[in-house]
This record gives sequence, structure tokens and C-alpha cells, in this order.
Amino acid sequence: MKTLLYSTAAIMVALPFAAAQDLNDPTRPAGSVDVKTKDTAPKGKAPRLANGKPDFAGVWSPDRNFIYDLSDALKPGEELPLQPWAAKLSRERMSHDDPEANCLPTGVPRLAPYPWVIAQTSQHIYFLFEGNIHSFRQIFMDGRKHSPDPNPTWYGESIGRWDGDTLVIDTTGFNELFWFDFAGHPHTSKLHVMEKYRRPDLGHLDWESTVEDPGAYTKPFTLYGHSLLQNTDLMEYICQENNKDVSHILGKDQRNREGRKAAGKQ
Repeated sequence: MKTLLYSTAAIMVALPFAAAQDLNDPTRPAGSVDVKTKDTAPKGKAPRLANGKPDFAGVWSPDRNFIYDLSDALKPGEELPLQPWAAKLSRERMSHDDPEANCLPTGVPRLAPYPWVIAQTSQHIYFLFEGNIHSFRQIFMDGRKHSPDPNPTWYGESIGRWDGDTLVIDTTGFNELFWFDFAGHPHTSKLHVMEKYRRPDLGHLDWESTVEDPGAYTKPFTLYGHSLLQNTDLMEYICQENNKDVSHILGKDQRNREGRKAAGKQ
């Protein structure tokens, strides 16, 4: 029962953000940080590991711009550079067919609307997700190179390195099964994602995701994400258990750029 209540709350909270956000307003809240909660993150300096590198460990909030429509994570005024076939497919996709709605992993760079954890070791960094199937990303920090022919997976093969205080993650080897967002934006096996994560202080996590996929987009594009440190723990949320959402999803989720334009909310 606790899990069901939490899931419902997450959905209800996300709705006003989608409706109220003006993408052309440079003073708008960043990512999922609402004007009423942006100052609630703990204050202080970013912690560091014994080796002097930033410690990203903690429970982090999801960024709604990486959930409903990746267009929202672009700089104001920018559009996703979709190839014609990809734009057509994203319009035709219906929300009940979304793999994420059917309890499958989100892929990269998408996030689920639930908290997530970063855990670090000397050889790996892990992203642990509360949503869906408690899936995880593993980022190899041991200096290895990409496999010459990696097995295509949902989260790809992620190789990390430090550039000063910035964590740089280079990921290839994706399958073509996940959607980028609820809006249905596609990708191909040519997808290559470069991410740069920074922890400017105790309570904030910022990142950039540069997406290159010549199979579906006409040029690379960069997304900007923001998360707040959460004073909570991950819950045991099993998406497959009593999942009744899909049977009630009709048509296309309107919490995307095209849907908000049609509704006169953007």
C-alpha cells in the first residue's frame, strides 16, 4: 500500500510542473526544482572522497525534463533535430506502448519519475533506480576502453573518467527498445551519449547529456539536468506487481511540448 500511495503522489506532483513551465522564460525553475522547493536542498560544500574527487553519493530527485519530453531539457528556444521519419514515429507512438510504462528500463538519458541513488567505489560508479525493476547503470572507472562490438543493452556500455571535478561518462552499445521519453522520441543503435556530472555544493547535482544519433537526428544536441539531494531512502517499488496503469492509458500523454501547445499551456 505504501508503494501505491507513493507512485500516485509522484504522478500528481509532476502534473503542475508540466502545465506551468514557460520554456521561453530564462528565470524558470531548473529541471524538477519548483519555486516552492528550490531552496530546500541542504546547504554546504560538496563532500569529497579520500582521493580528493567529488563524492556524488546520495539519493537524488528525478528531473521532470528527462521524463515527459526531452525537448524541455534543451536550452530555451531550441528544438530536437529530428529526422522526418523519427518525428513521424514520435507522433504516432501511443503512451500505453511505452516500454517504461510497461515496467522496462528507461534507457539513457531518460529518467523515471522516482528517486535514484549514486554509489561510488574505486572501480565503478552505480546509478540505482527506485522505479520500474530496481534497475541500475554501471559506469566503469578502471580505465578500460569501449568493447569493439558490445552486446546491445538498455543502458549501454558506460566508461567513466574524471576531468577535474567533473565526472565524464561515455556510453555506446544501446539497444533500440527504449523510448527517450513519454513523448515517444526514438533513437537507433547508432546512439552515443556523453554525460558530464558536477556537484557544485552539498544539495545540488547538475549534468549535461550530449546526444549523438545520426540514425534518427540531424545533428547532436545537449540536454541540461538538475537534481536535489533528498532526505529519504529508496523504497521497494515493484512495477510489475499489480500494474494497472497501462490498461487505463488512452491515446498520447499530453505532458509533452506538442500536447501543451495544443492545450494552450505553452
